[in-house]
Amino acid sequence: MLEFLPDAARTVLAFLVVLGVLIFFHELGHYLAARWRGVHVDVFSIGFGRALASWTDRQGTEWRLAWIPLGGYVKLHGHLPPGEAPDPQAEGLRPGRTFHDKPVGDRAIIVAAGPIANFVLAALLFAGLYATHGVPRGMTTLSAVLPGSAAEQAGLLPGDSLLALDGQRVTRFDQVQRHIQARPGQPVEVRLEREGRELTLTVVPGVRPGSDGQPLGVLGVQGGQGRFERLDPLRAAIAGVLQVGEMSWATLVGLWEMIIGERSARDLGGPIRIAEVSGEAAGLGLVSLVNLMALLSISLALLNLFPIPLLDGGHLMFYAAEALRGRPLPPRAMEAGFRLGFALLIALFLFATWNDIAHGGIGRWVSGLLG
Repeated sequence: MLEFLPDAARTVLAFLVVLGVLIFFHELGHYLAARWRGVHVDVFSIGFGRALASWTDRQGTEWRLAWIPLGGYVKLHGHLPPGEAPDPQAEGLRPGRTFHDKPVGDRAIIVAAGPIANFVLAALLFAGLYATHGVPRGMTTLSAVLPGSAAEQAGLLPGDSLLALDGQRVTRFDQVQRHIQARPGQPVEVRLEREGRELTLTVVPGVRPGSDGQPLGVLGVQGGQGRFERLDPLRAAIAGVLQVGEMSWATLVGLWEMIIGERSARDLGGPIRIAEVSGEAAGLGLVSLVNLMALLSISLALLNLFPIPLLDGGHLMFYAAEALRGRPLPPRAMEAGFRLGFALLIALFLFATWNDIAHGGIGRWVSGLLG
């Protein structure tokens, strides 16, 4: 898919397609929830800046496609910055249809609907893959165990299928690699299937230096070729929901390991890395691109649920405080919170972008120029 395009053009096009779909579904969640709770939507925009195309529907909502395709937004009727309320005498307001007219529960539903829509999108994408391409089976079966390796010393054999590591279920070999690499010299409980029986072994990964100076765990095994089993629509839908739950948990675990120092923060990527990976996935085919889109949709949902002001999770945090107090937080407290949230997001963006440049394709290109 798109392999006929030059690498740069494929990367940009795939990035715009992936980002556009994720943003559209996120904002669609806000839009549908607002309609459900009786809030009028003034604008639904994909992208920022001047509109390239726009139209107005029967409900009076203006739909826009803007020229800066790096996000989007839904403008709710009468929605003002936190701590402010619309003037009831202002012209053009629709009584009872403004965002601030609604009780705190309705406002929380509208805000939470964006991340929920991204979770739903990921489940639908996974379900579609499982119903058409198939769900991977036997992707953690060992084809070889290297002599003298940590795996051989622990008693692992070729043909063993790894089921769980430290109680965390694994279904793909890359999950095994990530778990082992983060635990050099640390005991890991391995649950496996051998000739129809389940066994539990303890392996201590070997240690080798990583590219950034941090040690990496090594098991000393090779993965075999898996197979794909197509599921009926109902089983595919259930498997899609379960996969969203597993990937969400794995993402949170990975972030926690970065916080406590068990995993390098260089794994944290930003928009440049997303663009690079999108281009690579598009070159591998539609299945890889759809799978990547599902994973990014989960990441976008989780990011927006973090209790950081300016994000959906920050709004939900303020609404929870309002529900407990019986009234909104003071405007000064909310303004201070949003300034802090803005600073945190800028710092996170700069750090992730530095990671992308230093350790991604751009960094490798610059290193090549410098020898």
